[in-house]
Amino acid sequence: MAIVNGIDTQVLKEKMAAMKKEPALAEVRSRAHNKWSGGAYCRTTIKDFYAAGEDMSHKDRFELPADEPPVLLGEDHGPTATEALLYALSSCVMTTLVYHASVRNVKLNSLEIIADGKLDLRGFLGLSDEVRNGYSSITLTFKIDADASDEQIRELVELGQKRSPVFDMVTHTTPVNAKIESAAAVGQEV
Repeated sequence: MAIVNGIDTQVLKEKMAAMKKEPALAEVRSRAHNKWSGGAYCRTTIKDFYAAGEDMSHKDRFELPADEPPVLLGEDHGPTATEALLYALSSCVMTTLVYHASVRNVKLNSLEIIADGKLDLRGFLGLSDEVRNGYSSITLTFKIDADASDEQIRELVELGQKRSPVFDMVTHTTPVNAKIESAAAVGQEV
């Protein structure tokens, strides 16, 4: 057993080999149930998912709040949805970087990613069709101390972005389908 950066690289390599041999094992379906709580406040529950060919559940049920700060008419019960996107992006890029560093036997001493997104609310509020609804730019700043050369660190940062599912979703168009269920289905517990 070789543990690098807290990752059992032997198990990771075995899983990678199994997915390469049987691509269906690589399919993952994530699920989130979002429920409005009034004003700008809502909560998302995450508890089950599909991976390795079967439905599974997390050991805990995760409740993620979202709100707006008072300056944007919210009550600050949680991060904004756009801040949550920065959380998802930086977390996914970090995990990707850590996995690839571990498989390459690169020891990370410390790793931080600071995500900074620029947003103009005129798009969201319908005040201008010339302004994008979402972030106009996102900057990821990496702070890395590793037992590696500068070139290896640059390669890991590039891999973190190239292989991160969330980075891919943010930088490429992802089809999103919307369905409407009957009002009777609204409010049912997850």
